[in-house]
Amino acid sequence: MITIDFAKAQAITKDRLRAERAPLLAAQDVAFQRALESGSDTAAVVAEKQRLRDITAQVDTCTTLDELRVLSCAAPVVEPVVEPVAEPVVEPVVEPVVEPIVEGEA
Repeated sequence: MITIDFAKAQAITKDRLRAERAPLLAAQDVAFQRALESGSDTAAVVAEKQRLRDITAQVDTCTTLDELRVLSCAAPVVEPVVEPVAEPVVEPVVEPVVEPIVEGEA
């Protein structure tokens, strides 16, 4: 019979999550710097970095191996809010009619 040390499984899961989140945190660092340089809002980047830091704490709340297996640093799927875009109004171009000048008419 195989027995599983759940505390060891939790430690392994934390190590897996740390390895998974390292490149994600690095990417968020770049996004944060770019937002600062452009004067953009950094709130979303800060929130994502905090979510990534907190991911290992979720391991301590798991009670089964299946819960440990499904933990991931992947961003939660959020449906984007798409605002309707008004199509620009394009006015037709009307060229003036120029009648040719014929000599002898006047």
